[in-house]
Amino acid sequence: MSLEVRRGRPAPAGAAATRCPVGATRVGADEADDRLARVSSADPRPTVVPYGGSPFGPQGSPRAGRVMRVVGPVMGVVWVVFLAQPWQAAWEAPHGVGRVVSLVAILLLAASFAWVVFTRAPNDRPLSRRSAVLLLTGQAVLVALSCIAAHEDGLVGLVFMSVSAVFLLRAPRALGVALWSCAIVLVVPRLVPGWHTIDDLVVSLVLASLSVFGFTMLVLRNRQLQAARDEVAVLAVERERERIARDMHDVLGHSLTVISVKAELAARMFEVDPARARDEILQVQSLARSALADVRGMVTATRAVTLAGELAGARQAFDSAAIEAEIPGSSDEVPEPLRVLFAWALREATTNVLRHAAATRVRVTMTADTLTVDDDGDGPPGEAPGDAVGDGNGLHGLVERARQSGARVEVSRGPLGGYRLLVTTKEVA
Repeated sequence: MSLEVRRGRPAPAGAAATRCPVGATRVGADEADDRLARVSSADPRPTVVPYGGSPFGPQGSPRAGRVMRVVGPVMGVVWVVFLAQPWQAAWEAPHGVGRVVSLVAILLLAASFAWVVFTRAPNDRPLSRRSAVLLLTGQAVLVALSCIAAHEDGLVGLVFMSVSAVFLLRAPRALGVALWSCAIVLVVPRLVPGWHTIDDLVVSLVLASLSVFGFTMLVLRNRQLQAARDEVAVLAVERERERIARDMHDVLGHSLTVISVKAELAARMFEVDPARARDEILQVQSLARSALADVRGMVTATRAVTLAGELAGARQAFDSAAIEAEIPGSSDEVPEPLRVLFAWALREATTNVLRHAAATRVRVTMTADTLTVDDDGDGPPGEAPGDAVGDGNGLHGLVERARQSGARVEVSRGPLGGYRLLVTTKEVA
């Protein structure tokens, strides 16, 4: 049965800065501890930066982002000053109700445009279609009312209505409002007696609408890019956590299992053969130092696992556990790209045999494309040889390594009656 990886968020791993024991290899200890501490932070999410920059430097600080959210709309509202043209025209009109209505309409149009710039410009979400239509309709009515006393100069308000449409709709259809406004500017002054044509206003309408539309789309894409970068940072942290958790299991699980076996052997031999017990204790000390170096190397991704070393280590571990082992003497026939994968597989198999199998015999066979480890332990109850069985936590990391190397992992009951671990690059028949 081929094993599948069930991806999840590993538990945080932590490490304290320690002094390497005498004789142990110190591989970037300070950097390893610092890196592990950073990756193992209680907060698994990276810093998410508000729009306005990166989290580094003054331009990307949260304060700078808040400032830009205020300064940007203020700079947009400054353009309300161009409503001074229809205001002056309405102000100079004869006194009466029409003059008052036009002046009030111009003030309300300026206020509505300021509201749009301050509330909708910093917001990524477009306003609901109904609300946008109601607001734009209200602005159109205000433009019409301003024309009562300002005449053709009141059509300047169409520029602000077109820009408001861009902020409210956030879609190419907002440019349709600008097209209708251009048509009104070109047609209405020619139909109303006493009005003068203001065709140059079309240029302002087109430039203002296109420039604001392009700017809003640019801001939107930048925000989407920042969100994508934040997501990539989250995935990078999670992948690093998975790597450390997987390697922690593979490194410490094997080392602590062998240490436990050798410590038990030393305890049994203490009274019978003190010299043998002393030798086993020295080996436990050496294994502990090696495990410490492996952990530091694991954090900095500088550890080296060799197939020849794992073969020798497996033979020594099985001898200490009084398990009869058939292990190849060399790994020359295994191609270089598969040696690291087979080394990790042999380490995982050795750990499982010592910890779970209760076996008395182990057989390791290797070819150029396959590694097989069989034992005569308890095995899965009630299953015939060749049947697939469940997987363990350590096998998930092995499956991931095999997948990266173009191989597959199978766990089943073997011909010796116990478990069989098979790692191969052969296709399923």
